[in-house]
Amino acid sequence: MSEPTETPQRLRVVVADDQAAVREPLAAVLGLSEDIDVVAAAADGSEVLTAVAAGPVDVVLMDLRMPVMDGIEATRRLSEEYPEVAVVVLTTFADDDSILGALSAGARGYLTKNAGRQDITRAIRAAAAGQSVLDREVQDRLLATVRTKAPVLGQALPADLTPREREVLMLIGQGLPNRGIAEKLFISEATVKTHINNLFAKAGIRDRADAVRRAIEAGLA
Repeated sequence: MSEPTETPQRLRVVVADDQAAVREPLAAVLGLSEDIDVVAAAADGSEVLTAVAAGPVDVVLMDLRMPVMDGIEATRRLSEEYPEVAVVVLTTFADDDSILGALSAGARGYLTKNAGRQDITRAIRAAAAGQSVLDREVQDRLLATVRTKAPVLGQALPADLTPREREVLMLIGQGLPNRGIAEKLFISEATVKTHINNLFAKAGIRDRADAVRRAIEAGLA
């Protein structure tokens, strides 16, 4: 008798946007994905917190400009109260304050509303797995901003990083996932994860978005 196959866990997602004309179609489209359940739709940050409290929730797809409580404050509250819940920002705004504010608050991903369904679902899955996805426009903007504000490079990293750990950080800064880093360096994904864990511990890096920022500050990206 063959062993029963285990059904993969579906990701429980909250969609937050103050415009029903955006929120409802987005929730419907995401609900068509075989591994995503949209468990709630929220019109502001306060409703997001209520939905997460009723949980369980894996990922919040978060707009930024919302009434009552905006997306940055809601992200900050989630990071403090529900750190296991990942936030992916989906917004029309790609200005410095919005990007840095959201990432500093704890968002794992940042997409603009030009992103297609595949980009959004990929970012949700990455965030649930503890990884980060930044829209190319956002990454370029972040790169320009950090380089402008931090003209003295190479001083943002601890001295005890190994050459391999610096290589891994550089490739994270270029937006490569673990598999891409493994292929680039001709090592296994398990070894990449070990280097990342050591790198994050030594440098006090919180997550992949923070790693991108640190790579840029150090002139590695």
